[in-house]
Amino acid sequence: MRLVIQRVSRASVCISGETHGAIGRGLMILVGVANGDTSADVEWLVAKTAAMRIFPDENGVMNRSLIDIGGEALAVSQFTLTASTKKGNRPSYIHAAGHDIAVPLYDMYCRRLSETIGKQVATGVFGADMQVELINDGPVTIIIDSRLRE
Repeated sequence: MRLVIQRVSRASVCISGETHGAIGRGLMILVGVANGDTSADVEWLVAKTAAMRIFPDENGVMNRSLIDIGGEALAVSQFTLTASTKKGNRPSYIHAAGHDIAVPLYDMYCRRLSETIGKQVATGVFGADMQVELINDGPVTIIIDSRLRE
């Protein structure tokens, strides 16, 4: 699984012109699920997401986590994170997990992150055409790939 995590002042996702999920200060998380990903990937990524120290402390040093600041999270599925760009100019998505694998793992990530931070994680809708707006605070953007954890 691959995540793109952005520290935000606020973020929202709209579907067909209607706001589906919105947060204030916290993390905007794009979630890509690849073939071969498992619940172990979810658990590792949830722990990393919740505990990652990318929020400033009283001295302006990135030393606080999402849990520490009582922040919110918005997680949006994005299969394009699995793109292969080795050949040509058209990305290949052959590594993206199908719905039967991706949906349960995305849902599990959102549920487990909610449990870990003690707040409901706002979401998009898997497979929908979504418009995401955010104010990237910093900017701070982190990419985490569960296959690179060892």
